[in-house]
Amino acid sequence: MPEYTSEELFEILNDTDECPWIEAKGIVDTTTSIMETVCSYSNEPGLGGGYILMSISADDTATGSTHYKVDPMPDPDKLQSDIATQCASMFNMPVRPAMTIEKINGQPVLKIWVDELPAKQKPLYFKSKALPSGALRRIGSTDQHCTDDDMHVFYQDTGSYDQTPVRGTTLADVDENAIKRYRVLREKVNPAAEELAYSDNELLGALGCVNKEDPNELNLAGLLLFGNSKIQRSTFPMLRADYIRVPGNVWVENPDDRFTTIDMRGPLILVLYRLIEAINADLPKGFLLPEDDVQAASTGLPMKALREAIVNALMHRSYREHRPTQIIRYDNRIEIINPGFSLKSEEKLGQPGSETRNPFIAAVFHDTNLAETKGSGIRAMRRLMQAAHLVPPTFESSRENNEFSSRLLLHHFLDANDLEWLKQFEKYDLADSQKQALIFVREVGAIDNTTYRQMADCDTLKASNDLRLLKTYNLLKSKGKGKATYYVAGAGLTATAQELSTPVAGLSTPPAGLSTPPSGLSTQPLDALPEEIKTEIKKLARRVNDPEVLKSLILRICSIKPFKSTELAEILGKREDYLKRKFLGELIGTRELKYLHPEMVNHPEQAYLTNNRT
Repeated sequence: MPEYTSEELFEILNDTDECPWIEAKGIVDTTTSIMETVCSYSNEPGLGGGYILMSISADDTATGSTHYKVDPMPDPDKLQSDIATQCASMFNMPVRPAMTIEKINGQPVLKIWVDELPAKQKPLYFKSKALPSGALRRIGSTDQHCTDDDMHVFYQDTGSYDQTPVRGTTLADVDENAIKRYRVLREKVNPAAEELAYSDNELLGALGCVNKEDPNELNLAGLLLFGNSKIQRSTFPMLRADYIRVPGNVWVENPDDRFTTIDMRGPLILVLYRLIEAINADLPKGFLLPEDDVQAASTGLPMKALREAIVNALMHRSYREHRPTQIIRYDNRIEIINPGFSLKSEEKLGQPGSETRNPFIAAVFHDTNLAETKGSGIRAMRRLMQAAHLVPPTFESSRENNEFSSRLLLHHFLDANDLEWLKQFEKYDLADSQKQALIFVREVGAIDNTTYRQMADCDTLKASNDLRLLKTYNLLKSKGKGKATYYVAGAGLTATAQELSTPVAGLSTPPAGLSTPPSGLSTQPLDALPEEIKTEIKKLARRVNDPEVLKSLILRICSIKPFKSTELAEILGKREDYLKRKFLGELIGTRELKYLHPEMVNHPEQAYLTNNRT
């Protein structure tokens, strides 16, 4: 992770709020709160560590872009000394953070950097508490006490999970077509490969696909890579891939207009091709117009980029999670939702180096040239999408939901209208990534820092600066503040579109869903509720606020139709920030609720609905 000054961290806080690697602490924060963050930074695998910025607190009175303020620090040296002493004495082993006194707006602040501990020294925990609750992990921008389920992260043995034996299986459960496909693909890569001369049983052993103690029994890698669909269904019925075709651009479970789903299970090496064929069959074929050329050339979504996205999903997903990989085809994008957060931090996505969750499964994909090696798959996807004149893919890794999402936008931004439109911005000398941001706003309606960072392959600070520049040109305008900041079309962008002889769709008028509430969202939230729920809400005001009662009510309300957090706050008589922090975030994490706009969490019309899909 690059080194940041206190002023840069303060700027990031005001742009994006606290994140996995930045935590703001005020002078009034307790010793326990500070030490919990030290503990979580030290423990969280793959995070690399994180910053604590002392003497910074939320500014509840702010109305502009500033979300945090600098508090007076009475005695900086004493504060630094006290924290050093606590870090050395409160845990099962001493922690030595790097601390410096710096200034923001002329006022002193304490910047603390905490390194992630080596794996063999984890978990760090409070001496006064027993494991597992005495240890903490950094989940999103929060410090979470560990449970028994977290302990395998720290105490896992040298074997990988894909080497787990699958009891009751035999080599007779192998799909012969999968073995043949492996041999064909491997021969194309290396005709002289030694393993091509092995018998089928010897080949499975060499690839690490059988139980070492019982060579006639498959392990998880063998079952997933080569096992037939019958044995997969009987042993792990939810470990499948679902291709879902949704009409429109938003996930809404409409009983009158159901989406179509193809459930696929079987050897991964064969399922991959079935998924690609199913998606390719209903993809639109676009065209691009080379510069200074009037003849359009046929093109479409690069199949190699699509293949890489699907391979990454099948190869890196968590098979501990008993839920399917979902490939959702909307009208304007393909979204791949994968169980298991990325082992690499979002800032490192696309950089060389790979952290593999399933090494034996990954080795087969690499040996057959189905996957990029050395962690270059995401960078290759970006390169291929840009070469095809498509908006680069975006990615989101969620530790709270334990899932990873890839999104491939299907819009060609260099068709005839777009080329004419982009000429209007030549005077601004925009970078390609800024042009792509304008296209993204046109297609999705809004953009935030996280989405831009993924598209432009840049860090948070550069993303903030680029978006702020577009705002300066009046091409974008910001809404919300702190972590909830997002950008929509500004007056300059809308006016420019209106100047064209053929207005660009979606810009001559405000993007759908931004100027008016989305279809189904009532301006009078209570009016949409049945009488029995209204009665429950009235009773709620006269009783102790039981969290479980509130959760149940939220789920019942959101089962009727999508509701925004502001509407839920109005219905339940609670503050919106309290409701989001204490209930909505948790229900999203447990997958009892889901977002109406999963493609952008900070979407201006974000709403919540009960999650009924498996």
